[in-house]
Amino acid sequence: MKVVICGAGQVGYGIAERLAAEQNDVSVIDSSPKLINAIGDQLDVRGFVGHGAHPDILAQAGAKEADMIVAVTLYDEVNMVACQVAHSLFNVPTKVARIRAQSYLTGQYRNLFSRENLPIDVIISPEIEVGEMVLRRLSLPGAVETVRFADDQVVVVGIMCEEDCPVVDTPLRQLTELFPDLGAVVVGIFRNGKLFVPKSSDTIMEGDLAYVVARRDQVRRTLGIFGHEEPEASRVVIAGGGNIGLYVARALESRQSKTKIKLIEASRERAIAIADDLKRSVILHGSALDQTILNEADVGDADTMVALTNEDEVNILASVMAKKLGCRRNLSLLNNPSYPAFANALGIDAFINPRAVTISRILQHVRRGRIRGVHSLQNGAAEVVEAEALDTSPLVGRPLRDIDLPSGIRVGAVFRDGKVLTPDGNIQIQAQDRIVIFAIASRVRQVEQMFRVSLEFF
Repeated sequence: MKVVICGAGQVGYGIAERLAAEQNDVSVIDSSPKLINAIGDQLDVRGFVGHGAHPDILAQAGAKEADMIVAVTLYDEVNMVACQVAHSLFNVPTKVARIRAQSYLTGQYRNLFSRENLPIDVIISPEIEVGEMVLRRLSLPGAVETVRFADDQVVVVGIMCEEDCPVVDTPLRQLTELFPDLGAVVVGIFRNGKLFVPKSSDTIMEGDLAYVVARRDQVRRTLGIFGHEEPEASRVVIAGGGNIGLYVARALESRQSKTKIKLIEASRERAIAIADDLKRSVILHGSALDQTILNEADVGDADTMVALTNEDEVNILASVMAKKLGCRRNLSLLNNPSYPAFANALGIDAFINPRAVTISRILQHVRRGRIRGVHSLQNGAAEVVEAEALDTSPLVGRPLRDIDLPSGIRVGAVFRDGKVLTPDGNIQIQAQDRIVIFAIASRVRQVEQMFRVSLEFF
């Protein structure tokens, strides 16, 4: 696939890195020579210095032959115009734009982004995507990662297996025997820095991060089996009143009327604006690293500290300070891809990487075949994919036990006629079933092949 990326910042770099690693033909445009030189030196991509919406620069980058343009510059208007130019002059089939200003995205203006007006096929709003992920984490505090598939009926959760986890030292085969009606499948384990698909004979160990695919109505029971029965947060302290912090506070006010919210914002002007916007939240002006402010926010009595400032270091320190002062849990926004590896050791219970969220959204449209959803795990080490089975798929019509799936791939759930089926050896996948599959990075191409119009597979 030939892809033109406008913007070589953190998100643009991350997208280029993933696509180039998968042997796609990638061109990157940015007005900063420094960023273009850096991305050209480190990745197998072509770099072009210039304005991402200018026709001549897009032409140089190969827009005429491109299958997709991904516009993720810092400016919404540049991203929108880049998609318009790519459509009008170069007839690029798929156009993706990052749009951050919420005024463009309100319901009454949804018709703006159509082929007749502004031809953008996929809109990515990082604030909304990340905000919704924060809200899902707050609703399931025992999980370190939460992603939904199949019309929200299938949930993938990352569960930390701690010292008091009841199923530590339990083989997965025995887990199935103990809970035959659980409706959940352990599809991946992250252990000692490596992510792998476990066999039925493998044992869950202390310190493992287990990825489990479960029916939505079985998620809390699954978390309880792994020793996580933490109640939904009723007292939340939010550090940072930017777009994401404000989105989360607004949503909590409207969706969880009993939740008490306190928000700390360093800018006085922003704090005043937020106080006028929110109805029930208490707004505190000050630094989230000031212990006096944290005490004023009653962080010691809070269920969760959610650190959503623009600075990773502030988020980490505020989260650690909150735990030391008595806060039960913390959730931190981490932009730097190097920090997640140390998050747990630093005292971070759960984190969200906005770049990973955005990349997952784009991968859904890069993957070939009937792919409905994609989520990247552990900085690209694996993916969870939701795909629709075609009549020609090698999965259709045979019991799962008779299909020789490669190592590194595990079927987590089958969604058929509005119902979630837990896969076992006897289940036969039918055409139009939606399958949720876990695959390590090196096997993603084979997963794509399973769901393409082809009679050949391995």
